[in-house]
Amino acid sequence: MSAPVRRPCWWKHPAVRIAGSLVLLAMLFTILPFHEIRAAIASVPWWVWPVALATYMCLHLIGVAKWRLLTNVAGAGLSFGGAARAYYWGLFGNTFLPSIVGGDAVRMAMALKSAKSGHGLVLGSLVDRFLDIIGLVLVAGIGAWLSPLALTADSRRIFLLAIGLLTAAGVAGVAALLLFPVRRLPFRVRRKLVPVRRAIRATAVRPGALGSALLLGALLQSLLVVLNWQLGRAIGIEIPLYVWLFVWPLAKISGLLPVTQGGIGVREAAQAALFAPFGVSAAKAVATGLVFEVVILAGGLVGGALAFLAGARREPTTGAHGGDGAVSHQRPVLTQAGA
Repeated sequence: MSAPVRRPCWWKHPAVRIAGSLVLLAMLFTILPFHEIRAAIASVPWWVWPVALATYMCLHLIGVAKWRLLTNVAGAGLSFGGAARAYYWGLFGNTFLPSIVGGDAVRMAMALKSAKSGHGLVLGSLVDRFLDIIGLVLVAGIGAWLSPLALTADSRRIFLLAIGLLTAAGVAGVAALLLFPVRRLPFRVRRKLVPVRRAIRATAVRPGALGSALLLGALLQSLLVVLNWQLGRAIGIEIPLYVWLFVWPLAKISGLLPVTQGGIGVREAAQAALFAPFGVSAAKAVATGLVFEVVILAGGLVGGALAFLAGARREPTTGAHGGDGAVSHQRPVLTQAGA
């Protein structure tokens, strides 16, 4: 008896994500004064655009180092050049494929050409993505601790109440995950959780590498916040940096929801809502988000071009220079989920 054919979910189609972004942007342009958004974007000096793009591309070298560290701990054995090439292919995929998971799949697929261990590559990438989220939450937590200083007494009470509710929800979610009876899940579901468990075990024996990767991730996110802060200043948003430390990571996390193309539209709407208590107009908040979207789109194109050009000097498929862990030539089958 043949296995049933699984039909792809309609909401995973790229056209649905693109339509979602267009609808959200159209709503923002309709609700908010479009002329203010356009004027804010037009106020950015011409030289800011290439400087912002160059800075964005250079900052992601930190991401390359972090990802290579974690995958090599798990035995992938990637050189920095091979990791950088695969990482920038993934940067292209993050922007132009249906979701951030698509970019991860592209990154791993390209890295498999020079990895010693395919399974180590997948496991390290899973931990890398998990630490990215933790890094964003860590930066947002620092901003949340400092941001009440920029609020009035009434706004501060509302802000602290909202933070308290979010914290309680987060604690409840973690507790539910820890107490959830995994053994009661169907075998097919438990089998998909095996790579996560292996990733945790692989890094547990190297806590120093895990801590270093977490610090690198938090550093990368913090420097991206600084870049957005400067873009906001170019538009006319004059608020302290610590407010950006709170707003930008949360807006980025909201953009991970698989409802739009690369989070476009969701991040801008979230940024406008999060900036509102600090007296930033929604039009300027959306405008600075769109300016950074242009930087992200250009960065994805430049990253893909650099990775393509570097492919002429591709490393041998037998493995890269130097790495940690045992050598294994098994290759996992990659899907849209990344493993």
